[in-house]
Amino acid sequence: MSENSAQTIPTDAEAGAEQTPYRDVVQICRDLIRIDTTNRGGNVSVGEPEAAELCAELMRAAGMEPQLFESSPGRVSVVGHLPGWEPDAPGLILHGHTDVVPADASEWSVDPFGAEIKDGMIWGRGAVDMKGMDAMILSTLLHFARTGQRPRRPLTVAFFADEEAGGVYGAGHVVREHPEVFAGCTEAISEVGGFSTEIGSTRAYLVQTAEKGIHWLNLKAVDRPGHGSAPHPDNAVTHLAAAMQRIGTHEWPLEYTKTTRQLLETVAELTGTEFDEQDPTPQLEALGHAGTWVAGTLRTSTNPTGLGGGYKHNVIPSTATGTVDMRTLPGSDEEALEVLKTLAGEKVQVEHEHRDIALETPFSGDLVELMATALQEEDPDAEVLPFMLGGGTDNKHLSRLGIAGYGFSPLRLPPDLDFTSLFHGIDERVPIDALEFGCRVLARILEPRETQR
Repeated sequence: MSENSAQTIPTDAEAGAEQTPYRDVVQICRDLIRIDTTNRGGNVSVGEPEAAELCAELMRAAGMEPQLFESSPGRVSVVGHLPGWEPDAPGLILHGHTDVVPADASEWSVDPFGAEIKDGMIWGRGAVDMKGMDAMILSTLLHFARTGQRPRRPLTVAFFADEEAGGVYGAGHVVREHPEVFAGCTEAISEVGGFSTEIGSTRAYLVQTAEKGIHWLNLKAVDRPGHGSAPHPDNAVTHLAAAMQRIGTHEWPLEYTKTTRQLLETVAELTGTEFDEQDPTPQLEALGHAGTWVAGTLRTSTNPTGLGGGYKHNVIPSTATGTVDMRTLPGSDEEALEVLKTLAGEKVQVEHEHRDIALETPFSGDLVELMATALQEEDPDAEVLPFMLGGGTDNKHLSRLGIAGYGFSPLRLPPDLDFTSLFHGIDERVPIDALEFGCRVLARILEPRETQR
């Protein structure tokens, strides 16, 4: 497409096509998956410029004038704006990321970047996390352009680089260096929530209203070196190993935020079970494939993820190092860090490699009501519930501008699909009819109406 394609794109009627917001979603999703955008962390990635340019091309076709932002060579994000038919309404951000985690082709049954269609699903790295949602956003906006519609609220649409490594070269850069592109925006929609799960005989959609905090920690023990044949109580390896054992086996207490309490109490009502704060097992089991995710949001977690030290069997080294992934509940960061340092002990230093805040947004307000209404208009008997994500999204960066973020990638899923295991998993895939459902829901919450073409 040319840069002027937004002015020449045919209407659905002119193209002889059905007027649906999901007309382009399959093709866009497959095109994005076929661009290998593997992010290995540490500013090592591929494909993000190509993915950003594809998104920009489609944004132009939808009537936008996107800007490309390169934070470092090869790390490109794209942001564009679309006027609303109520120009004084607060702005809404739709955002996704184009990077993906690595995929070992030898472990997959299909080419991870082949975007194969099989069993009614699109297979490939990023199908779930999160090129499917990217495609839903773009397909819906193209539909608006063809039909002469505009959303009610002014839209800012962004596709960021580097989300899978903390967003330093993506959303973090744009928020820090170009905050003006988000001027007037008060709320944002992105991954991960909005997907369905079965709770007994009820289908429920989980809207993400909270995220745990992220602390990627480097641990270092320093003590006297020595010969491996002699007694040596001041051993850095021993100090570090003991610290990692204490950290990895520490049982953090159950704690309920507003989000997790509301979720589990509602699940208890739906299933006719009693909610016991000391043992939420019945509610977690009732949540199906989402239960493991929710279980990870009921307490702080600390997982040792790496160890290093020494270079020869008979030499006691002066240093030993390790890494820990710590995830904290909203409001608990400082207290949890003090516990972590106590577990590490006096002989072990603790420093941050990366740190990001925990979030919790109320499950209320006009946008949340729109989400619930749109879901129930497409799936009338469904329940809509809040949940907390154990990981993090680019909503963390946008929150620094006072923007409230929600995870809402609406997908109606088959009950037998273990959906949450597909995030960063082998044979990642997304049902085509779920993407089509998501486009219909997105179109509803944007409250479009025809405007002068």
